[in-house]
This record gives sequence, C-alpha cells and structure tokens, in this order.
Amino acid sequence: MIKKFVSFSFLALFLNACATPHVVSVIGPNDSKMNCSQLDGEIAIASNYKRDAKAEKSYGTATNVGALLFWLPGMVATQMNANDAIRAADERINHLTRLKSQKNC
Repeated sequence: MIKKFVSFSFLALFLNACATPHVVSVIGPNDSKMNCSQLDGEIAIASNYKRDAKAEKSYGTATNVGALLFWLPGMVATQMNANDAIRAADERINHLTRLKSQKNC
C-alpha cells in the first residue's frame, strides 16, 4: 500500500515538473489602477512569460528530451501547458494594451 502511494506521489511530482511554463492571469486585481509606466512594465513581464513558454515548447530542452526518452505523456503535458501559457500571455498583453489606450498612454 505504501509502495503504491510513494510511486503515485513520485509520478505526480514528475508530471508536474514537466509542465513548467508559467500561465499568467489575464486580468490582475490592480490593472485598472496602474499608470502608463506600470502597464508597460506588466506588458514586458507578460512578454517574458510568453518568450519562456515558446522556448519551453522546443524539443531541445532538457525537460522535453527527458520526457521524450522516459515519459512521453510528460512531454505532451509540457506542450499543452506551454500553449496555455502563450495564449494567456497574449490575452494579458492585449488586455493591458487596451487599458493603455483607455488611459491615452
């Protein structure tokens, strides 16, 4: 029984480690209160998350090579998570750009 629990815990931890790109929240609680320079900073942060997620989709990363060799579902999870992260970053950038436009930045 304990052996199954340890095996399952290790598997869950391994799968979680494979899906590394950070998925940002599209709308932040303080977005509407930010000034133009703060919005620019948030756009830069979202752009960095998008860049990192695109890099994580590369099959040459250590995570993806390991997943390809040892655990194919882990690679699929990473790819799906990267797609979600890219989509969320794009939506965040669009949201912040609309706010900048409303504030005449």
